[in-house]
Amino acid sequence: MIEVVNPTTEEVLGTVRAGTVGDVDTAVTRAVAAFPAWAATSVEERLAVVRAVAHGLSERADEFASTMTTEMGTPITFASRVQVPNPIGIARGVETTLSSGYFDGEEIGNSLVLREPVGVVAAITPWNFPLQQAVAKVVPALAAGCTVVLKPSELAPFTADLLASVLEGAGVPPGVFSLVHGTGPVVGEALAAHPMVDMVSFTGSTRAGRRVSALAAETVKRVALELGGKSANVVLEDADLARAVKIGVANAFMNNGQACSAWTRLLVPSSRHDEALEIAVAAAAKYEPGDPTAPTTRLGPAVSAAQRDRVVDHIRRGVQEGATLALGGPDAPTARGFHVAPTVFGRVEADMAIAQEEIFGPVLSVMPYADEDDAVRIANSTIYGLGGAVFSADPERALAVARRLRTGQVDINGAAFNTSAPFGGYRQSGNGREFGRHGLDEFTELKSVQR
Repeated sequence: MIEVVNPTTEEVLGTVRAGTVGDVDTAVTRAVAAFPAWAATSVEERLAVVRAVAHGLSERADEFASTMTTEMGTPITFASRVQVPNPIGIARGVETTLSSGYFDGEEIGNSLVLREPVGVVAAITPWNFPLQQAVAKVVPALAAGCTVVLKPSELAPFTADLLASVLEGAGVPPGVFSLVHGTGPVVGEALAAHPMVDMVSFTGSTRAGRRVSALAAETVKRVALELGGKSANVVLEDADLARAVKIGVANAFMNNGQACSAWTRLLVPSSRHDEALEIAVAAAAKYEPGDPTAPTTRLGPAVSAAQRDRVVDHIRRGVQEGATLALGGPDAPTARGFHVAPTVFGRVEADMAIAQEEIFGPVLSVMPYADEDDAVRIANSTIYGLGGAVFSADPERALAVARRLRTGQVDINGAAFNTSAPFGGYRQSGNGREFGRHGLDEFTELKSVQR
């Protein structure tokens, strides 16, 4: 059995069974057997299931929010406003795409180009957005006519149990969806390597993504990866500095700093570095670590003791490298819980580890740049390319800079997150896209029929 620990109280919440290679084989075999009938269902039948899933998520929104807050420490306000609404939006985006003639086919000359389900999908999801990332894989895969085996993170498994209940209530037949709890080295690797799995959709660390790719390559299965990030918030000299920095801090610290697309690097003109740092410190100081079940708490704990220790090690390294520690530091801010103090570094240079490596905690690096070209160079100087932002008084100038950033998503002047727009990364932030029509594309094969 695997114990699930509440990161706020450090008490055991419960247990889940540690899945085995045999469990994986059983689930995959059931998925293979269920695939022909599910793939043959009409679009209308699958559309009804997707609608029922979206409805089920909405009906149990409070239950999902409280479960995520308890098992992985996300503040209840963030869970209620983001962690649950985003998956509902994703499901409804799939519904919209599915009902728009997506599977009707396309005439190209004398060819009819058809979309068909890719087959059996292994979905491996992380702990930081345990509902969003599961829905982003499972719902479009089912909508495409695929069968799915889901392995959620063992750190936040109870959200997946709730989702399985919603799927059952929505009418998903036995074998079409299976849930196997367990660890990455056992269950995750068995799924990635299984010869009867046609596709692996994985969200997690870049290191783990490399391993998934290597295992999947043995059977030449399709792999979609959404991995790490080190996103830059580029504040141009004509921007409203106070607004840009405050929004940037909120983004960097969302979900306790545990977001792959968080803007963890704040790039500001050299002449305004000290001013920006002062604003950032004042904004970050309001993120006082506390009980995530309280509606006023903005910063909960890291998901585990190991994750807390990794973040603290990064903070210590930043100090050793000579960055200016302007707020926070490695000392534990509370006596109980896996909390990390909100931390802001100034005068961070592009080659420092805290500017290159994903920290996955409430740590912000303020970085000065010389001019616009220098800002773009710094923004593109990591192995990642997942998210980013540009702030400017001139929207066209901001768009021009956004086009130069080598990253999958860029928000201009604090624009809202869009669950129907493609989400994914460049370079070692992964490949493939999730959400909306582009997310559905990942789970289909193209067939040309010449007539």
